[in-house]
Amino acid sequence: MTLTRPRLRVAPSPTGDPHVGTAYMSLFNLAYARKTGGAFVLRIEDTDQARYVAESEAQIFETLRWLGLPWDEGPDVGGPYAPYRQSERLTTYRPFVDQLLASGHAYYCWCSVERLTALREEQQASKVSVTGYDRLCHGKTREQRAALPGFSDTPVVRMLIPEDPPLTFTDVIRGDVSAPRPDDQVILKADGFPTYHLAVVVDDHLMGITHVVRGEEWISSTPKHLLLYRFLGLTPPAFAHMPLLRNTDKSKISKRKNPAARLTWFREQGYLPEALQLPSAVGLSAQRPGCRGVDVRGLRRALRLGEGEHGRADLRPGQAELAERALHPLTAQ
Repeated sequence: MTLTRPRLRVAPSPTGDPHVGTAYMSLFNLAYARKTGGAFVLRIEDTDQARYVAESEAQIFETLRWLGLPWDEGPDVGGPYAPYRQSERLTTYRPFVDQLLASGHAYYCWCSVERLTALREEQQASKVSVTGYDRLCHGKTREQRAALPGFSDTPVVRMLIPEDPPLTFTDVIRGDVSAPRPDDQVILKADGFPTYHLAVVVDDHLMGITHVVRGEEWISSTPKHLLLYRFLGLTPPAFAHMPLLRNTDKSKISKRKNPAARLTWFREQGYLPEALQLPSAVGLSAQRPGCRGVDVRGLRRALRLGEGEHGRADLRPGQAELAERALHPLTAQ
């Protein structure tokens, strides 16, 4: 697919109150899109039906708009690649699953939840160096697998990781990055919904996403995503992994432990969006309605992030170099 301009996206899951990290990632994606004259896409990744919260999607829309972080395409505004909710795209994913099965890069797994739980507990107790799924189902027919313990009538589909998978990739911000070896990840669940790993690859490809700017917690998943791109014969986007937002004690921000991790908390406490300075960071404030450029100095003022150990971002005032350093490699592309 040939594109004339960059396309970036943020893809939150409606599983509760929107996380502050959604605004953090939206800020950088929107900043780069505006800097380059590209498009910023909002996609709702609602494939985790067990954790789905109905009102969460509306909260995502409301809080991002409240912060002055508008999107060009999305579930509520439409666009050329609609629908933008993954639950409305289920028929889109199955052909890709069938392609992986036909090429031998995926296989059916009939293992029951109970067997997988027991396997995980056994691996933890024995402290083996290699953990994950043991491929009991690989190469077996349904009848062959049904003759063994721990069988489930409704299978999932797992991707087959090669014996020597590539584990190093080039990150726009970090350079060459190494990640752990993945196991045979489930890509299609028993309920027919794809997992995040398959859906994100398929949707980013079909929606023409050119740059994936996301948190560093996804570094470990990038090798399996790149493998899926390779297995499916698709061209991957550029990846840029941002430092995580953390508490001042270096712990990861959690909505369970830190109320400020909830975007709605700021509105509940009476904060004005101007106090967070997010609109001015990307040149979209009410005083500059026609501006689409990125004011990097404004971006630094808006985030007020300091660089902690190992490149992690802390919520500390007074140290604001991270935003400029993180954005520079992107704008240099």
